[in-house]
Amino acid sequence: MSWFTAVGVMMLISALMCGILSAIAKTFDNSRLPVKNPVLSSSSWSEIDVLILAGTVGHVLSLGASSFVEEEHQTWYFLINTLCLVLCQELCRNNFLLKEYDPQHSTTVKQNSEEASGYKNIDIPAADSSKLSKTSTSDEFVRGSDKWVSLASPWIILICCRLLRSLNQTGVQWAHRPDFGHWLTSSEHKSELSFLAAVSLLMIFFLVQRRCSLVSKIAMALGLLGIYSYRAAIGNVIFPWQHGSKDISKGITEARFVYIFVLGIVFSGTKDLLKSQVISSDSGVKSTGLWEVYSGLVLLAALLFRPHNLPVLVFCLLIQTMMTKYIWRPLKFGAAQITIMHYWFGQAFFYFQGNSNGIATVDVSAGFVGLESYVEIPAIFLTAFATYAGPLLWAFHLLCYLSSEVSRNSAAVGHGCFCYALMRSLPVAVYIVLVTGLRYHLFIWSVFSPKLLYEGVHVFITAAICLFFTAMDHNHSHKVQD
Repeated sequence: MSWFTAVGVMMLISALMCGILSAIAKTFDNSRLPVKNPVLSSSSWSEIDVLILAGTVGHVLSLGASSFVEEEHQTWYFLINTLCLVLCQELCRNNFLLKEYDPQHSTTVKQNSEEASGYKNIDIPAADSSKLSKTSTSDEFVRGSDKWVSLASPWIILICCRLLRSLNQTGVQWAHRPDFGHWLTSSEHKSELSFLAAVSLLMIFFLVQRRCSLVSKIAMALGLLGIYSYRAAIGNVIFPWQHGSKDISKGITEARFVYIFVLGIVFSGTKDLLKSQVISSDSGVKSTGLWEVYSGLVLLAALLFRPHNLPVLVFCLLIQTMMTKYIWRPLKFGAAQITIMHYWFGQAFFYFQGNSNGIATVDVSAGFVGLESYVEIPAIFLTAFATYAGPLLWAFHLLCYLSSEVSRNSAAVGHGCFCYALMRSLPVAVYIVLVTGLRYHLFIWSVFSPKLLYEGVHVFITAAICLFFTAMDHNHSHKVQD
């Protein structure tokens, strides 16, 4: 099958899926409310809600087939691609259709026109009027550019996801095919890998540092520099001035150097969190603390990821930034919808890293970074973190986002915690029942049992995340009561 045929089939299937979801949503809409106004007649069942429900139920049911378990990454890739298309539809509706029928928008326009007509008789100096016209023109330009960037965001995310799919082949059926990651890790392309790693580390710094304190920014920059030094010490990358062969070491000193900055950034964020809980009630201190803890986890993930996987971390941060600024906030989704979108993207990035439902894809080398010999507790922690870095970073970003939305919805963190726990417990509960019924299946040890191990570890990580969610929400509820 040619590339054009494959792209055409994918676009046709995605468009058909969007059409079906839109028809179902309109059916619910017409059956519940009379059609008087396109805005006022909107029901509680939107296309996003129908997609979330259909995607969640479909994924849970697919776990009963060994082929779907082996190629589960294809399910998540399809779901996030369809989600991006539905988000594009929502953005088009929000930017074009709602402005034509929104009574509040028309009322605001009328009020502005009345105010403008009321001020016609007021004399304004020529210089001030020129300044006002320039300011209004610049504001309109910024709003217009933001609108078009917002409309382009789902398509940019789709392009990023397509590039990530070609980075690491996973699953069973196509795992033998060469991918971009194999090309980068070959000894002939060490210069290209070094350039990509350096650019990725710079991008990570620029995407993370915007909400950090000055001390954390310096620590982040030095930590990223230490990561490149560590990879150069063990022979993965080279410095620009390095031409001859260099002695390869374990890079223990460089890795421990990075660990110091990771702990420093995390402790700095923890200090702000404790300050927001005990001394100050300022939500800005809490948001800064959460973001700095998140930045420390990003720095740790950059250290544990192999150099060719650093673009996965870059695209993760880029997609989070774009969706926060241009999709979630303009569309004002609820906590449940935001939580499920974070969960879906976290699952997709689990497979973008090169993971699968087989034990062979676990990167055990991450458990030995900075260690001279095998130490059980640190090795287990580092390996688990490197394996589940995608879902973990998306879950922590969810907490950062919901905490910033507390002013709009005081129960956002609690609702997000409940939805996240439900999204994780539902497939696990159903899968345990399916595995019990399929215990005599031919592939019980090669397919179903490794998947059960992955699900079990993921449940423990989710439990820790939910405990952190509960601690943050518990503090906020106490302040509301006071």
